Amino acid sequence: MIQIYHNPECGTSRNTLAMLKASGEQPEVIEYLRTPPSRERLCQLIAAMGISPRELLRRKGTPFDELGLDDPSLDDDALVDAMIEHPILINRPIVVSERGTALCRPSEKVLALLVNPVTHFVKEDGDKVVVSEVNS
Repeated sequence: MIQIYHNPECGTSRNTLAMLKASGEQPEVIEYLRTPPSRERLCQLIAAMGISPRELLRRKGTPFDELGLDDPSLDDDALVDAMIEHPILINRPIVVSERGTALCRPSEKVLALLVNPVTHFVKEDGDKVVVSEVNS
């Protein structure tokens, strides 16, 4: 089963979800602002994506600056703690599939996680996505 950690207010997240559905998937949609991941699950997602907690932090529209999260002396545990306390700090969308786990920014990154990705897709803003361009 495919999971998407989704924010319906985010255009990238909406596009990613639409690409999943256009590819014939019925993902489990986790609105992570309503149902945040546990600390353990968040750490699992970060490890599965092969990124650092700092790379998952979202700055825009979050308390990133007021919390001083750009301080390079903050360790991974402190950054994960901040994301647990303020889930809006978790960048999105995160997609989990049998082919891997990825932060799907841009949204077309999701196509690499799918067995039968949609071949053509038009994003909300009118940008066209063609699979041959994504996978080349």
